[in-house]
Amino acid sequence: MTPVAAHPEQIHPDLAVNLDGLSKHFGSVQALDKLSAQIFYGRLTGLVGPDGAGKTTLLRILTGLLVPDAGRAVVAGFDVVQDNEAIHVATGYMPQRFGLYEDLSVMENLRLYAQLRGLNADAQSDLFSELLDFTRLEPFTRRLAGKLSGGMKQKLGLACALMARPKVLLLDEPGVGVDPVSRQDLWRMVQDLTHAGMAVVWSTAYLDEAERCEQVLLLNAGQLLFDGPPENLTRQLEGRSFRLENAGAKRRAILTQALNLPSVSDGVIQGSSVRLVLRKGRESEEIENLAQTTQTWLQSVPARFEDAFIDLLGGGPGGTSGLAQKLAPITLETDIAVSCRNLTKRFGSFTATDKVSFAVRQGEIFGLLGPNGAGKSTTFKMLCGLLKPSAGEAQVVGHDLRRASGAAKSRLGYMAQKFSLYGLLSVRQNLEFSSGVYELHGQTRRQRIQEMIDTFDLGDWLAATPDSLPLGHKQRLALACALMHRPAVLFLDEPTSGVDPITRREFWTHINGLSRKGVTIMVTTHFMDEAEYCDRVAMLSRARLIALDTPDALKNMAKSTKGPDPTMEDAFIHLVEAADQDLEMVQ
Repeated sequence: MTPVAAHPEQIHPDLAVNLDGLSKHFGSVQALDKLSAQIFYGRLTGLVGPDGAGKTTLLRILTGLLVPDAGRAVVAGFDVVQDNEAIHVATGYMPQRFGLYEDLSVMENLRLYAQLRGLNADAQSDLFSELLDFTRLEPFTRRLAGKLSGGMKQKLGLACALMARPKVLLLDEPGVGVDPVSRQDLWRMVQDLTHAGMAVVWSTAYLDEAERCEQVLLLNAGQLLFDGPPENLTRQLEGRSFRLENAGAKRRAILTQALNLPSVSDGVIQGSSVRLVLRKGRESEEIENLAQTTQTWLQSVPARFEDAFIDLLGGGPGGTSGLAQKLAPITLETDIAVSCRNLTKRFGSFTATDKVSFAVRQGEIFGLLGPNGAGKSTTFKMLCGLLKPSAGEAQVVGHDLRRASGAAKSRLGYMAQKFSLYGLLSVRQNLEFSSGVYELHGQTRRQRIQEMIDTFDLGDWLAATPDSLPLGHKQRLALACALMHRPAVLFLDEPTSGVDPITRREFWTHINGLSRKGVTIMVTTHFMDEAEYCDRVAMLSRARLIALDTPDALKNMAKSTKGPDPTMEDAFIHLVEAADQDLEMVQ
């Protein structure tokens, strides 16, 4: 495809993108407000911010898919409005939602994207081979895109975005729903591209990803709050990050107390400890007193980019769950809320879950981690009664799922990995439908619906359809529907995938509060910092259970002389790689 009437401007040779007073509004919503910034070749630039910050709007303007209302954007020397056709050639774009054709194979998608780029697909065998080798997809050329794991889908999306060898690559949250091992592969590929001189913009909700970028643009409500290396922002938190050690079983109660202190800006659970950030200008006297009264000890720790991000946005949402406060304590006739023994599911010759066994105590937060395709969601669906096991047995709140699935389902709530609400119904209608499914009637039904509207801030969206909601509000609505009947067991399949860190904290405030009322929580996640909130974590790989222990114990398994203080991500990668090596030795 040849650009039409395109005349690249003479600009600084290293400047890939120049934004000058860029503005965009949708009705009364100001998506971008006089944004000015520069992005350079050979550099990985992170685009971060909470839901509604304007990240996707900016990327769509840079690809020529949206026209700004004011200001100007120049990409690879081309004006996004005046030289629109040239922009499509100069940029590669990987959208937030999977933009490939799931009923086509890997190779058929590559051929289709080549044609859409104006290339002769029959003459691109060398290009296809290069892209397949780069993304390590060569063994899967015949597999349908819809049958790929989350990480492999993202790699195929990246290959298609690179089809025309763009100068500027725009990635809208490529790490969402991708396990740590696959994210490492994505990082390797992107770093190879920047080393070759390409400009790459990586929009992300994972702040550990932003911390690895050379430049970060931090947006909030359409405005640029920070522009520079991430360590420059982190440095502003020096001396304000602490950890309450040895909190143990008291950690959720301690976190709630800490977040209600005026001096505390943010706090999270980190294994058996509680990590806290002080507000600017505040002394540590309040948290020192908290350490004394809770019999923990206070330790100063290095600041993280996430600490600085939350602090810059005014702090976290607080530690008290209004929803949990309204809930009466859950009582069960058994201490074991969920259990499975030799649970197995086969789809033809493919084994998705292979002889998995564990037991979850009442009130426990139990994490299920593993690479994409490890069998986490399949295990969840069997425990919820949505899939019939091929072998083995499972019980929920004392009910055998083979004999009393209806009784078990009435005691559990399930929030699916893929957004499972009804797109043709409004927000209010979805709430009403969910209350009817769980047989709520009369005054109780009206009270519960209003309770969910107030708790999850849905009042302004009641007439909207779920597809029109910001992602954070979609997830709030899905969680509201799962909690409508106040279940004893709550299954959350990647509940915070793609949402911003502040919304994730809001979700975990509710989860922690529900757990303290006796609700049993089972959760899958690819956010390794979320795994730290769990009492215990089960690790799956290739359909088998490979580890089961507390987060701190799993991290200890990954200790080495080079990494004496491993993270949960380090533990994840270590355990998966060790299990793969063991399997290779057996074979």
